[in-house]
Amino acid sequence: MANAFFSDLLATISERGRTLLRRGAPSDDKPDASGLIELCEALLSGRGEASGTAMAREVLDRYHDLDTAERRIFFEALVRDFGPDKERVAKAIEAWRENPGDGNGGELHFASEPRRQELIRRLNRAPGGTGDLVAMRADLVSLLNGHKGLAALDRDVVHLLSSWFNRGFLVLRRIDWSTPANILEQIIRYEAVHEIHDWDDLRRRLDPVDRRCYAFFHPAMADAPLIFVEVALTEQIPSAIAPLLAVERELVPIERARTAVFYSISNTQRGLGGITFGNFLIKQVVEELRRELPKLDTFVTLSPVPTFRQWLKQDSDLPLSEDDREALKQLDEADWHANPDVEAELRVVLEPLAAYYFLRARNPKGRVIDPVARFHLGNGARLERINWLGDLSPKGLRESAGIMVNYLYRLDDIEKNHEAFANDGEVVASSAVKKLLKNEGRRLLDMRLS
Repeated sequence: MANAFFSDLLATISERGRTLLRRGAPSDDKPDASGLIELCEALLSGRGEASGTAMAREVLDRYHDLDTAERRIFFEALVRDFGPDKERVAKAIEAWRENPGDGNGGELHFASEPRRQELIRRLNRAPGGTGDLVAMRADLVSLLNGHKGLAALDRDVVHLLSSWFNRGFLVLRRIDWSTPANILEQIIRYEAVHEIHDWDDLRRRLDPVDRRCYAFFHPAMADAPLIFVEVALTEQIPSAIAPLLAVERELVPIERARTAVFYSISNTQRGLGGITFGNFLIKQVVEELRRELPKLDTFVTLSPVPTFRQWLKQDSDLPLSEDDREALKQLDEADWHANPDVEAELRVVLEPLAAYYFLRARNPKGRVIDPVARFHLGNGARLERINWLGDLSPKGLRESAGIMVNYLYRLDDIEKNHEAFANDGEVVASSAVKKLLKNEGRRLLDMRLS
């Protein structure tokens, strides 16, 4: 109640200040970046808390009214005109050279900070400022391609957002059918892995006794889930998504559930891209489920392989025979998986290729190609199983030839697996996955000798 009262009071003060600002401001037919830059300079030079809050809110509102071209001009001005104070930096460097102590080192540190960082901090004081800055960063991300000069601004924004959205500020909440509708609407809108078609579909994922959904929230954006995970409670590790999402399915009695399946993880805020908290989400949900259901002993994902088909098309150095390459052309045929002969032929080629894709293939930077794999392996999971025809949806066939995988989170091994992947690039995998790759090696050797 006290927080709500203070927020309302701050918003009232801010609104009155904005009214005064607008009375003295000329009316423009079309908002442009130049006036906004002047307002930013005034915000940085001001000292009053209430007037600064009002001015910060005015900056954010005026930014919202800019078109894409003017937003780019605004961002470029922040890079060009709101960098470090060069004279102050020069003096700090000279002082450090004369006396390299902690005091002069601290002054050098603060002097080298770009002025735009303090500007962003002051904008964050406006009512609703945090959410507006996250949205602003989403605009910035969309403009980065082709405008490398904006990268410095993006680094500054990410630096600040990373501290404001660190794990200590995030709150885990369970999403269920009693959650407010405005939040449920966002779950439908931002589901990125398996589309939620309507409210009935959403209810099937939230309401049954063997389903769970959890999300991280930030106190400054209390009605906006940042990332959410959908969980199915099952008796065994599943190999396909369709039975989990089926309209008519048999519920798993909670006393028989032994496996928690993370089958969808979705970010909702593009402006927080590159700020990692998904790993904390999974680990905290595991702890939450263990407290609620002590009999759960297996924690596993059922994950897509979103770049597998793209890799097949682009990598001309794949270890394939001409017959293999001809077989792969059938992936472009409609309903190829419904033809038993074609399905069997492609399985012989694709399953070992999938093992090769995870265990051996790397991008030009030497990293595992698949982004979902990088996420889970980086979190300390083990590549447990490759599931043939695990996703027969149009999206699953288009992106991964229907293949899905299970990543196993074995709590005693998470730290060890994480270190192996982070330090040595090692993909910790089950013997079943390694066997697929070994069988592919034998097949290729036989192919070369024939």
